[in-house]
Amino acid sequence: MSDLKTIVSLYLNRPKIMFSKACEYGIRATIYIAHQSLEGNRVSLKEIAEEIDSPSAFTAKILYQLAKNNIIDSVKGAYGGFQIEKNQIHNISLSQLVFALDGDRIYTGCGLGLSRCNADKPCPVHHKFVQIRNDLKQMLDETTLYEMTTGLEVGLTFLKR
Repeated sequence: MSDLKTIVSLYLNRPKIMFSKACEYGIRATIYIAHQSLEGNRVSLKEIAEEIDSPSAFTAKILYQLAKNNIIDSVKGAYGGFQIEKNQIHNISLSQLVFALDGDRIYTGCGLGLSRCNADKPCPVHHKFVQIRNDLKQMLDETTLYEMTTGLEVGLTFLKR
Protein backbone atom coordinates (compact mmCIF):
# COMPACT_ATOMS: atom_id res chain seq x y z
CA MET A 1 0.00 0.00 0.00
CA SER A 2 2.90 2.38 0.63
CA ASP A 3 3.90 1.93 -3.05
CA LEU A 4 0.47 3.21 -4.03
CA LYS A 5 0.80 6.18 -1.67
CA THR A 6 4.18 6.99 -3.18
CA ILE A 7 2.82 6.79 -6.72
CA VAL A 8 -0.19 8.95 -5.85
CA SER A 9 2.09 11.47 -4.15
CA LEU A 10 4.36 11.58 -7.20
CA TYR A 11 1.33 11.99 -9.41
CA LEU A 12 -0.23 14.77 -7.40
CA ASN A 13 3.01 16.68 -7.02
CA ARG A 14 4.03 16.65 -10.70
CA PRO A 15 2.96 19.86 -12.45
CA LYS A 16 3.18 18.13 -15.85
CA ILE A 17 0.53 15.63 -14.82
CA MET A 18 -1.84 17.65 -12.65
CA PHE A 19 -4.58 19.84 -14.00
CA SER A 20 -3.18 23.08 -15.33
CA LYS A 21 -3.96 26.26 -13.42
CA ALA A 22 -6.32 27.18 -16.29
CA CYS A 23 -8.14 23.88 -15.83
CA GLU A 24 -8.44 24.36 -12.08
CA TYR A 25 -9.88 27.85 -12.55
CA GLY A 26 -12.07 26.60 -15.40
CA ILE A 27 -13.61 23.87 -13.30
CA ARG A 28 -14.28 26.31 -10.45
CA ALA A 29 -15.71 28.90 -12.85
CA THR A 30 -17.97 26.35 -14.50
CA ILE A 31 -19.26 25.11 -11.15
CA TYR A 32 -20.02 28.69 -10.14
CA ILE A 33 -21.76 29.45 -13.45
CA ALA A 34 -23.79 26.23 -13.13
CA HIS A 35 -24.79 27.10 -9.57
CA GLN A 36 -25.98 30.54 -10.67
CA SER A 37 -27.68 29.12 -13.77
CA LEU A 38 -29.73 26.77 -11.60
CA GLU A 39 -30.95 29.90 -9.82
CA GLY A 40 -31.82 31.49 -13.18
CA ASN A 41 -28.92 33.98 -13.10
CA ARG A 42 -26.30 34.97 -15.65
CA VAL A 43 -22.98 36.02 -14.20
CA SER A 44 -20.39 38.55 -15.32
CA LEU A 45 -16.71 37.94 -15.87
CA LYS A 46 -15.90 40.17 -12.92
CA GLU A 47 -18.24 38.27 -10.60
CA ILE A 48 -16.85 34.90 -11.69
CA ALA A 49 -13.23 36.02 -11.23
CA GLU A 50 -14.01 37.34 -7.74
CA GLU A 51 -15.91 34.22 -6.70
CA ILE A 52 -13.16 31.82 -7.78
CA ASP A 53 -10.29 34.12 -6.78
CA SER A 54 -8.80 34.27 -10.29
CA PRO A 55 -7.32 37.15 -12.31
CA SER A 56 -9.97 38.62 -14.67
CA ALA A 57 -7.88 38.51 -17.86
CA PHE A 58 -6.92 34.88 -17.24
CA THR A 59 -10.52 34.01 -16.40
CA ALA A 60 -11.70 35.64 -19.64
CA LYS A 61 -9.39 33.40 -21.70
CA ILE A 62 -10.61 30.33 -19.85
CA LEU A 63 -14.26 31.25 -20.31
CA TYR A 64 -13.66 31.85 -24.01
CA GLN A 65 -12.23 28.33 -24.30
CA LEU A 66 -15.19 26.85 -22.42
CA ALA A 67 -17.67 28.73 -24.63
CA LYS A 68 -15.79 27.65 -27.76
CA ASN A 69 -16.20 24.04 -26.58
CA ASN A 70 -19.95 24.54 -25.97
CA ILE A 71 -19.72 23.98 -22.24
CA ILE A 72 -20.92 27.45 -21.24
CA ASP A 73 -22.90 30.10 -23.08
CA SER A 74 -21.67 33.66 -23.45
CA VAL A 75 -24.44 36.22 -23.88
CA LYS A 76 -23.43 39.68 -25.05
CA GLY A 77 -25.14 42.95 -24.22
CA ALA A 78 -26.37 44.92 -21.25
CA TYR A 79 -28.03 41.89 -19.71
CA GLY A 80 -25.36 39.48 -20.88
CA GLY A 81 -22.98 37.28 -19.00
CA PHE A 82 -22.26 33.60 -18.73
CA GLN A 83 -24.72 30.81 -18.19
CA ILE A 84 -25.35 27.13 -18.77
CA GLU A 85 -28.71 25.79 -19.87
CA LYS A 86 -30.27 24.07 -16.85
CA ASN A 87 -30.88 20.81 -18.71
CA GLN A 88 -27.20 20.68 -19.79
CA ILE A 89 -25.84 20.89 -16.23
CA HIS A 90 -26.80 17.25 -15.67
CA ASN A 91 -25.08 16.15 -18.89
CA ILE A 92 -21.67 17.83 -18.56
CA SER A 93 -19.00 15.60 -17.06
CA LEU A 94 -15.86 16.69 -15.33
CA SER A 95 -13.90 14.91 -18.06
CA GLN A 96 -15.46 17.23 -20.66
CA LEU A 97 -14.20 20.25 -18.74
CA VAL A 98 -10.73 18.79 -18.34
CA PHE A 99 -10.54 17.84 -22.02
CA ALA A 100 -11.74 21.29 -23.16
CA LEU A 101 -8.99 23.00 -21.16
CA ASP A 102 -6.12 20.52 -20.89
CA GLY A 103 -6.75 17.97 -23.61
CA ASP A 104 -5.94 14.37 -22.77
CA ARG A 105 -2.49 14.93 -21.25
CA ILE A 106 -3.69 13.89 -17.80
CA TYR A 107 -4.34 10.40 -19.21
CA THR A 108 -1.16 10.12 -21.24
CA GLY A 109 1.55 11.73 -19.10
CA CYS A 110 4.22 9.77 -17.31
CA GLY A 111 3.86 9.30 -13.55
CA LEU A 112 7.46 10.43 -13.09
CA GLY A 113 7.23 13.26 -15.59
CA LEU A 114 9.38 11.66 -18.28
CA SER A 115 8.81 13.02 -21.76
CA ARG A 116 8.44 9.50 -23.15
CA CYS A 117 6.97 6.61 -21.27
CA ASN A 118 4.93 3.66 -22.55
CA ALA A 119 4.45 -0.05 -22.06
CA ASP A 120 7.37 -0.83 -24.40
CA LYS A 121 9.81 1.45 -22.55
CA PRO A 122 8.17 2.07 -19.16
CA CYS A 123 9.36 4.23 -16.30
CA PRO A 124 9.70 2.45 -12.92
CA VAL A 125 6.08 3.21 -11.94
CA HIS A 126 4.44 2.93 -15.37
CA HIS A 127 2.53 -0.31 -14.86
CA LYS A 128 1.20 0.69 -11.43
CA PHE A 129 0.41 4.19 -12.62
CA VAL A 130 -1.80 2.91 -15.46
CA GLN A 131 -4.42 1.82 -12.92
CA ILE A 132 -4.35 5.21 -11.20
CA ARG A 133 -4.89 6.96 -14.54
CA ASN A 134 -7.72 4.56 -15.40
CA ASP A 135 -9.38 5.22 -12.03
CA LEU A 136 -8.97 8.97 -12.52
CA LYS A 137 -10.53 8.78 -15.98
CA GLN A 138 -13.47 6.79 -14.63
CA MET A 139 -14.02 9.33 -11.83
CA LEU A 140 -13.84 12.29 -14.25
CA ASP A 141 -16.20 10.54 -16.71
CA GLU A 142 -18.73 9.68 -14.00
CA THR A 143 -18.76 12.99 -12.12
CA THR A 144 -21.28 15.48 -13.47
CA LEU A 145 -21.32 19.23 -13.20
CA TYR A 146 -24.62 18.94 -11.37
CA GLU A 147 -23.04 16.73 -8.69
CA MET A 148 -20.28 19.26 -8.14
CA THR A 149 -22.77 22.14 -8.04
CA THR A 150 -25.12 20.66 -5.45
CA GLY A 151 -22.44 20.69 -2.76
CA LEU A 152 -22.28 24.49 -3.04
CA GLU A 153 -26.00 24.85 -2.49
CA VAL A 154 -25.90 23.14 0.88
CA GLY A 155 -22.53 24.50 2.01
CA LEU A 156 -20.63 21.21 1.78
CA THR A 157 -18.20 22.41 -0.87
CA PHE A 158 -16.45 25.73 -1.58
CA LEU A 159 -14.82 27.42 -4.57
CA LYS A 160 -12.34 29.55 -2.64
CA ARG A 161 -10.88 29.78 0.83
